[in-house]
Amino acid sequence: MTPPDPESLRLLVLVGELGSIGAAAAELQVSQPSASKRLSRLERQLGLPLVQRTRRGCTLTAAGVMVCDWARQVLAHVDGLMNGVRALRAQQQATLRVAASMTIAEYLVPRWLSQLRVALPDVHVELDVANSVAVAEAVRHGGADIGFIETPTPPEGVSVRFVTRDRMIVVAPPGHPWTRLRRPLTATELAATPLIVREHGSGTRETLHRALTEVGAEPVTPLLELRSTTAVRNSVVAGAGPAGLSVLAVATDLAEHRLVEIPVADLDLRRPLHAVWRAGLRLTGSAAALLATATRTGD
Repeated sequence: MTPPDPESLRLLVLVGELGSIGAAAAELQVSQPSASKRLSRLERQLGLPLVQRTRRGCTLTAAGVMVCDWARQVLAHVDGLMNGVRALRAQQQATLRVAASMTIAEYLVPRWLSQLRVALPDVHVELDVANSVAVAEAVRHGGADIGFIETPTPPEGVSVRFVTRDRMIVVAPPGHPWTRLRRPLTATELAATPLIVREHGSGTRETLHRALTEVGAEPVTPLLELRSTTAVRNSVVAGAGPAGLSVLAVATDLAEHRLVEIPVADLDLRRPLHAVWRAGLRLTGSAAALLATATRTGD
């Protein structure tokens, strides 16, 4: 026996309460003939007479009264289920999980979120800051609704959209020997110098490494390997050594002469910044709104 559908049970309960198929049909906003057919189908499905029709209306049979009592219990559970689902959906729609690589998270995401909140003031944002590889993994496995990465080549298994372009530069503290050069540094000289770098998986590190290897200069072992852009920047300011960083991260330091940009000949350190989300899904709601904000700001 196929279980009856909830709407047929709801119709039966209303007929028992209102004493009329027409009144029950009006309550459910369906036609009376449609309601009558549904009740007949329910009786055939259960193999029981449920409704006794008279000229004055209709009443439930003895079997109909029992089925109606059970139907009320079933419908209470169905209504509880749907109320719970609606609450979960409302909670998910009101929470936007964002993952962003560190440079983007520190220097671009705050502006994007500020603009997003103007349009969607009730959205609660959870921001996870990690390197680009970890961001892609979070998106791929459903840990974030949308991510932003800095790697030159977008990862596989995610949907990708270009947001804007960033430029990396080589920086050194004032007084470093490179600051006294009267010519641009060569890529070979840069690759032969131990630098302060980010950890493996960082888009900043990958961009610099790829740019050097593309011109045939293999980087030597780093001087320091640190897990945040801020830590790299602070180490350079403190005089530990040079590094390659996004111009976003050091613009203020350059303006206030805490760091010096070191020109490098024939080395392209530009990089695209991308939004990523789970492959096969279409962004909707607050995630789509954030992507639109990021691309509009980037343009």
